[in-house]
Amino acid sequence: MLFVCVQNAGRSQLAAGILRHLAGGAVSVRTAGSAPTTDVRSTIVTALDEIGVSIGDEFPKPLTDEAVRAADVVITMGCGDACPIYPGTRYLDWELEDPVGKPLAAVRGIRDDIDRRVRELLTELRSAEKVNTS
Repeated sequence: MLFVCVQNAGRSQLAAGILRHLAGGAVSVRTAGSAPTTDVRSTIVTALDEIGVSIGDEFPKPLTDEAVRAADVVITMGCGDACPIYPGTRYLDWELEDPVGKPLAAVRGIRDDIDRRVRELLTELRSAEKVNTS
């Protein structure tokens, strides 16, 4: 699973942190940005801490062909056409507000929206896995 946003310091980090927490290592999770910044935003770290999710050693990384090729599912979040398209890879585009410059209260709303989407996706992936192994 690859989560991609512009700076790889907000939405993609929220989604990755939540998925890692919920999946407990059952899903390989990566993040990337089409124009990555230097650090994960402090409001993102705080918003994740509030729900018991650690950002760990994560940091913004550039979007590369290799990262996309390695993913079965690529979820873009406002990075436009920067993400390369490869056959056999599933692409989802989540339209989400950008948390850059937003107060913590607004970031919480974005976090909760991402949390809901990640939970739905994880349920879908687990259901597909049951179908594939039955």
